[in-house]
Amino acid sequence: MSQALQDREFLFTRKDFDYLRRFSNARTGIVASDEKFDMFYARLVRRVRALGLPSFSSYCDYLDSGEDPDETTHLINALTTNLTDFFRENHHFEFLREVAIPARQQQAQDRCISLWSAGCSTGEEPYSLGMTLGEMEAALRGWQVDIHATDIDSNVVSSAERGVYAADRVGKLSPQRLRRWFLKGTGGQQGLVRIKPALRERVEFGVLNLMQPWHQDPKDIVFCRNVLIYFDREAKAKLVDRFADVLKPGGFLFVGHSEFLQRLSGRFESVGKTVYRKIG
Repeated sequence: MSQALQDREFLFTRKDFDYLRRFSNARTGIVASDEKFDMFYARLVRRVRALGLPSFSSYCDYLDSGEDPDETTHLINALTTNLTDFFRENHHFEFLREVAIPARQQQAQDRCISLWSAGCSTGEEPYSLGMTLGEMEAALRGWQVDIHATDIDSNVVSSAERGVYAADRVGKLSPQRLRRWFLKGTGGQQGLVRIKPALRERVEFGVLNLMQPWHQDPKDIVFCRNVLIYFDREAKAKLVDRFADVLKPGGFLFVGHSEFLQRLSGRFESVGKTVYRKIG
């Protein structure tokens, strides 16, 4: 037995790991490879401890009993990864401003444009969308623009709604953007910044599991970046097809830098670097 295993507070076996990754996959679609063994222990040990259970085997039994539906939420929150940044993959926001929004304006009959950040994490992506649209104020005058943002992790959605970030999270933004969109913390809030109310109110947040049944109003633009990488091929194809269903004809789907739709769906055409347009 390795020193790492000897030092563990609770026994964690391969059987426990296999059960937990099957349990997680059935509810989220996320595929966990064998290399995630240590990560599962590190992220779930707090749940075992909080519940006062003697082992991971007992934790598996607790989940299997279904007596506490809220524990599934705690497990999902613990296992999901939330790596993001303001204007991450900035070329997408440039494409949004220069191509996607003008194209949707040409097609919209009702002067309404709807965007969805699917997998919004702690809010940097939807707030970056809001900033981009706010900076297009002249071009969008007289238009209704809605931003909907969802994530499977209820904790990060709550954090996103608050819109409070450590100052170093916005260190790469221009002074102009910082002045326009953020409030600088003082006193006990020193070292923090907060999204200004006008921007926070532009975004509607919600908790949503993309692998479960859901209904969304038709969208013009969907950002679902660095989410597909966690799913197997079948789940990816299913999700992309559902995005095609919710997008209006000619609508745009933005995915992550290492995600591609080739061989997943024939309902989109590539129009930019990891940017796709719905055919029809």
